Amino acid sequence: MELEKFINKIINGDCLEVLKAIPDCSIDAVITSPPYNMGRDYDVYNDNRDFDEYFNWLFQVLDELVRVLNQNRRLIINIQPVISKKIPTHHIISNYLLKKGLQFYTEIIWYKNNYKCVPFLGSQKHKSPYIKSNIEYILVFTKGDDKYIKDIDILEMSEFEYAKITTTFWNINPDTEMKKLKHPAKFPLEIPERLIKLFTYPDDIILDPFIGTGTTALACLKLKRRFIGIELSRNYCETANKLIENFIKQKSLF
Repeated sequence: MELEKFINKIINGDCLEVLKAIPDCSIDAVITSPPYNMGRDYDVYNDNRDFDEYFNWLFQVLDELVRVLNQNRRLIINIQPVISKKIPTHHIISNYLLKKGLQFYTEIIWYKNNYKCVPFLGSQKHKSPYIKSNIEYILVFTKGDDKYIKDIDILEMSEFEYAKITTTFWNINPDTEMKKLKHPAKFPLEIPERLIKLFTYPDDIILDPFIGTGTTALACLKLKRRFIGIELSRNYCETANKLIENFIKQKSLF
């Protein structure tokens, strides 16, 4: 299938199979958040796999993402630091991408403002308290040179916004529509918006192989980028397409 047939589409299917049909070096940025293997209640995906099974699958996906990514472009992954065999998930992913030849660019901490104190159990004699994670990581890697330059003079941010988002600590509330959209792990629109503004140009092609209910696609449409979305769940695809249709209708009114 030619690349143009994917553009601005939400494709319902297994991301590994769909990715194999995308040409080498054809994507300007990958912005995605894969399942964390935390037992979340997804529509059809099993989010409670054996450690080795999960990472064997995820590494195959990463291989395809590296292949389709163009030179000097960014591969960006939002991941929660789940502990797997005493190693945080984001360390495992980072180590794998380094072995694949990608260059580390930066690591952003997303502080979610959702801290709830864990129950106080009284005695602390064992000194092994439960530490609640209220952050997630946004890993940014580059395929090739870390400078991506187009001869385009654009102003998408004010000086204030640029200063705010060019830090490694993003204070952003979690998404509030997860229950409404029946998706257990939807990231807020502000995350892909910031990443798109920082690392891509208008008309670039952004790929999200775990697009869920279409958050990355909406950010792309809002900021005049093209997108390719892949999603295993037919229900999530239908929701994403409805949200996209509503966005386009509202935009046409103004």
